Amino acid sequence: MIMKKFALAALGGTFDVLHRGHMELLRNGFEISSKVIIGLASDELARRKGKNPIHNYKQRHDTLENAIKKNFPDAIYEISKLENDFGPAVLEKDVKALVVSDETAFQGEELNKLRRQRNSPDVEVIVVPMELAKDGKRISTTRIRNSEIDSDGNILAIDK
Repeated sequence: MIMKKFALAALGGTFDVLHRGHMELLRNGFEISSKVIIGLASDELARRKGKNPIHNYKQRHDTLENAIKKNFPDAIYEISKLENDFGPAVLEKDVKALVVSDETAFQGEELNKLRRQRNSPDVEVIVVPMELAKDGKRISTTRIRNSEIDSDGNILAIDK
């Protein structure tokens, strides 16, 4: 058994259409921590953030859980419904790390400010670079929904 750097880490997202970038975020979380709390945005939070998920919370939860069981069978995790940006990572003093993409790295400092207000120690912010599609642009749910790329970042031929 390899010792992990952290006992408990957190990461979060909407996870509407699972893609390679999401899997990389999860892989990093499971690699560095014995247990990972995964914040899954509620439908309301996703809408407040200007996202319009295709799948509802339950569908996103089930898809995420199935992907974790398939790809990370030994992972110890908990999926927690996020009603705000931080959820349990703010309250849970035992959380030692926050895994973020470079797109959401700024949230690490916000989280640490909130934790300091609660007399909780800072978390280490682990920034995972965005996964790039074959065209060199980042993989995103929006691009997948627009049929520009698939979930692995392959370019889809669009009939013009």
